[in-house]
Amino acid sequence: MVYDWQFIVLMVVAVLITGISKSGFAGGVGVVAVPLISLKASPTFAVAVMLPLLIVMDVFSLRAWWRHRAGSLLWLMFPPAILGVAVGYLTYGLFDDDLLKVLLGIFSILFGLWGLFKPFRGRVMPGWIGGLCGGIAGFTSFIAHAGGPPLNFYLLQCRLSKEQFLGTAVVFLAATNLVKLVPYGLLGLLSVENLTVALLMIPVAWLGVRLGLVIQKRLSGELFFRVILTLLILLGIRLIVDGAG
Repeated sequence: MVYDWQFIVLMVVAVLITGISKSGFAGGVGVVAVPLISLKASPTFAVAVMLPLLIVMDVFSLRAWWRHRAGSLLWLMFPPAILGVAVGYLTYGLFDDDLLKVLLGIFSILFGLWGLFKPFRGRVMPGWIGGLCGGIAGFTSFIAHAGGPPLNFYLLQCRLSKEQFLGTAVVFLAATNLVKLVPYGLLGLLSVENLTVALLMIPVAWLGVRLGLVIQKRLSGELFFRVILTLLILLGIRLIVDGAG
């Protein structure tokens, strides 16, 4: 690893965006962190260094959102997420990262367009779709810390208030990140070098979380959801470009 100024800038930007996303936008755009860091480092390093930081951000975010969680949805989606993490561990090194980016990008764009141009919130989907989304979120979270889009896909039509939506998303992603610690450790991804870089980025993570809390308080509920959907479309475009490049 070469820790030059470009690497430092990319790390700061990636961690800041992720912190804002986790506390204010349900993790929907935090997935850009791995592609950003991968511009100057390997994807393996990127996912490894981000996991401890994500857990630190989760601790900061949980203090604000824990009481707003929807327990029934967590019971529906979290067990399949554990299975998704297990699948990610068992297929580690075999799955094509570029293909995953393209598929996730297409999924994000279609969902974002659907949400913006066709009212769908309030049309509750069957529970099995929630379980499927939870499983996919666990898998994509393990591979690239990209659990936000599949999670948002289901939560956005569950008739939740902005607070319930954020609380449920924050708790789900925090629990999933804790589960990922075990397989990441078994794969040797939590090295002293990676943990040291993560430790140095903790102040940036805290700043991102605080900014996210401030930003979301200034947005109305409807504008909040439209921002998330728009960001999902932009994120999808970025993922497809990265995966096809």
